[in-house]
Amino acid sequence: MKILSLFDGMSVAQQALKDAGIPVEVYYASEIDEYAVAVTQSNFPKTIQLGSVLTVGKFTQPIDFSKSKYLPDIDLLVGGSPCQDLSIAKKDREGLKGQRSGLFYEYVRIRDEVKPKFFILENVASMPKKAKEQISEILGVEPVMINASLVSAQNRKRLFWVGKWNPTIRKYRTVKIPQPEDRRILLKDILEENVDKKYYMNTTQLDKINQSNYIDKKPILIFKEKMGTLKLDGDVKRVVYNEWNNRIMKYKCGTLGTNAGRTAKQGYQVVDGDVVRHLTPTEYLRLQSMPDDYFEKAIYKNKPISNTQRYKMCGNAFNKNVIAHILKNML
Repeated sequence: MKILSLFDGMSVAQQALKDAGIPVEVYYASEIDEYAVAVTQSNFPKTIQLGSVLTVGKFTQPIDFSKSKYLPDIDLLVGGSPCQDLSIAKKDREGLKGQRSGLFYEYVRIRDEVKPKFFILENVASMPKKAKEQISEILGVEPVMINASLVSAQNRKRLFWVGKWNPTIRKYRTVKIPQPEDRRILLKDILEENVDKKYYMNTTQLDKINQSNYIDKKPILIFKEKMGTLKLDGDVKRVVYNEWNNRIMKYKCGTLGTNAGRTAKQGYQVVDGDVVRHLTPTEYLRLQSMPDDYFEKAIYKNKPISNTQRYKMCGNAFNKNVIAHILKNML
């Protein structure tokens, strides 16, 4: 297959194609994050990077990509346009008029220029109903909601618009994707052993949590549940209490997000007793169904990729097992 991936990030879609056993002839990626590009090229060195979506296929005159030296016929267009202006997590969200989520229209422009045989668009399930209906109308297909909790240890609800070109009527039609089978992967199944002490929270951090408006007891996790949707910029509020023994039955961070650096509010995790630590970058990869060593070979400006950037990339990524499931059923 010939693939064009927009907002490619660290190229989870490419890993999904590999794991799904789908041969790739050429893979074009549009991505502006230089750290993500470095990670992609370290894992898939044949990837052809195109830069910003604003310049992909955008020429002074309409161009026929099937005859162009720039791009051949594309079998699959895939991408998750930015969700920040659509997500319910953002106050005063601007929807599709927002600067970031408005890039959805670039996805549509490129789709209509390239006319791939198939396309996949991903975005948050928490968007307003009006925005969902608007996207569906523009794309001409209906979405399916898939929670990554069925194929991983993370609750992560996302909408996927999957379309197939119908040459007879010259329109895209919805490809119906069934729900994945529940693999029953729990949080305890993806935790590392012998975690470096730098990930443990110190007394000052714990005191800040305990004195906050969100928690009045130290979090204690009993490993019986899924992880909440991971998010770097907070959500101590998502701790769930259970009256039994005044202990917390499950601890949820927020969605794997992009606001890195707020280390006091990254994903907390109980190791034993009252000891609390952050999740490691490897655990973040596992929550997105990615290989443990995915970051290891990447070098940016002669340095390994920092943990801050690793967290950020995971927060922006697809869940690989969900994409692989869609690909297998789509084809």
